[in-house]
Amino acid sequence: MKTKKLKRDKVNVITLGCSKNLVDSEVLMGQLKGNGISVIHESKKDDFNIVIVNTCGFIDKAKEESVNTILQFAEAKSKGYIEKLYDWLFKSAV
Repeated sequence: MKTKKLKRDKVNVITLGCSKNLVDSEVLMGQLKGNGISVIHESKKDDFNIVIVNTCGFIDKAKEESVNTILQFAEAKSKGYIEKLYDWLFKSAV
């Protein structure tokens, strides 16, 4: 199923790594909601068009999980399932 342009953006925040990352994701989600953007956390549904992956870059296992998650969503983006993908660790679009 290809992404259809929604009337409003809906962001799915994926949190990987330590509990500090969870706090960072909660702050980020609060800021997005405060700006009128619809936000969900680690949704299993496919009703979002933007993904932010909040990752950890300190532990090898966490790095591997982060890279695999980003690659999974990058493939979804290339197939048109989502419109935008951001890596919160490096603050960059993927």
